Amino acid sequence: MRVVGQRLRDHIRLLTPLFTLLTTIWSLRLMAAALHLPAWWLRILSVTVATSFSVMLAVLLIHVRRFGGYTNVVLSSLLIHVWASGLIILAIVFSVLTGTENVFTRPEYSLGVDDPLHLRHIYGHLTFGIGWGTLSGSAVGCLLLWLLRLLMPLSDRKTEVH
Repeated sequence: MRVVGQRLRDHIRLLTPLFTLLTTIWSLRLMAAALHLPAWWLRILSVTVATSFSVMLAVLLIHVRRFGGYTNVVLSSLLIHVWASGLIILAIVFSVLTGTENVFTRPEYSLGVDDPLHLRHIYGHLTFGIGWGTLSGSAVGCLLLWLLRLLMPLSDRKTEVH
């Protein structure tokens, strides 16, 4: 599959540092909750905030590396939101299978409903998390790319994609 001349593999290679960032924040959030750190730590270690930040960094990488255009921003937003929601769903499924509670299954972070399998939380990430996250991330990302191209145009020299 190619998107504006770039293969899916190239997108994944471009976004690998951002996937690593998201995984690190996710892991730190799980550890902070397991260590019973104060609630403000859990707010700082937000996967949602890290996801939004990752989309903005992806746009910056797309611009600086001349990786593509607006379509590439949309695909990058989709991949980042799928990764982030996948990590959260993994934590929820692990919690259900082991019968333990983690930060993603606590009532204050999981819609506060009495659902022992946390299916509403999982469905929420599969639909709203990925869908709305991708749409809003794409909109803001495309606006940012437009502003970058307007205010910081790159020279006509071609650079190699790494």
